[in-house]
Amino acid sequence: MSSTPESAKTPAWMFWTGWVVSALPALGLVVSGVMKLVKPEMIVKEFARLGYHDDVVIGLGIVEITCTAIYLIPRTGALGAILLTGYLGGAVATHLRIGDPYYGPIVFGVLVWLGLYLRDSRLRAILPRM
Repeated sequence: MSSTPESAKTPAWMFWTGWVVSALPALGLVVSGVMKLVKPEMIVKEFARLGYHDDVVIGLGIVEITCTAIYLIPRTGALGAILLTGYLGGAVATHLRIGDPYYGPIVFGVLVWLGLYLRDSRLRAILPRM
């Protein structure tokens, strides 16, 4: 029983474009997660403005970085995309609740799925062509 890498089933341009598109939200999410772990004063103030106690900041940073890492591992990318969709959905709900612009998390979510779609032939096999 031989297994072939996913890149063998995906044209090279699509595979690399998928990784570039995936890297954009991943970089933003990792930076955001690290900032939550470092917990500078501006983050604590922003969480207070959003209605969250500062006790949740580090936990959310850990969740954000963990979900992003799961997304970046090719074998678990789909699970990571699902987890990030839930995380980003919470961000949309938070911003909607206080009347802030909420387009950033939506754009990140679209990029997460577009990147995965381009780099993973398994996802393209189960989703209809547009």
